[in-house]
Amino acid sequence: MPIRRARVADASPADGAERTADRLHSAAIHLLRRLRREDAQSGLSAPRLSALSVVVFGGPLTLGELATAEQVRPPTMTRLVSALEDEGLVTREPDASDGRLTRIRATPKGRTLLMQGRARRVAALTAEVRALADADRDAVERAVAILEGVIDRLR
Repeated sequence: MPIRRARVADASPADGAERTADRLHSAAIHLLRRLRREDAQSGLSAPRLSALSVVVFGGPLTLGELATAEQVRPPTMTRLVSALEDEGLVTREPDASDGRLTRIRATPKGRTLLMQGRARRVAALTAEVRALADADRDAVERAVAILEGVIDRLR
């Protein structure tokens, strides 16, 4: 099914950079939505998987740091972390340097679950990349390198 592209309302026809940015934005969203289909096998909701991912790759984190990273309020994150903790995917532990703080850490079970999901997503994407012509695969490789630089500048 082809991707329907939204039009950039105020972009002039000559503004190729904005058109490219708009198409990239749309493509990234569609790609992630399609790969997210693989996440159903994890048994976790998208918000729980997202929070677990932040803890696995960025943790251990305080609840406030995790809420900020996920762009939610602390009470929402408290509920998400409690659910992850109940499932044995994360633990809470005292901060080594500040006893008032608690840090959220992924358990081996949580890390395994997340890495299995990532492997399913990557496998699905790998199949599509392998199906590309060599020249297209090379172009995607170059584009990924460029996008990694864009991502670094957006931080």
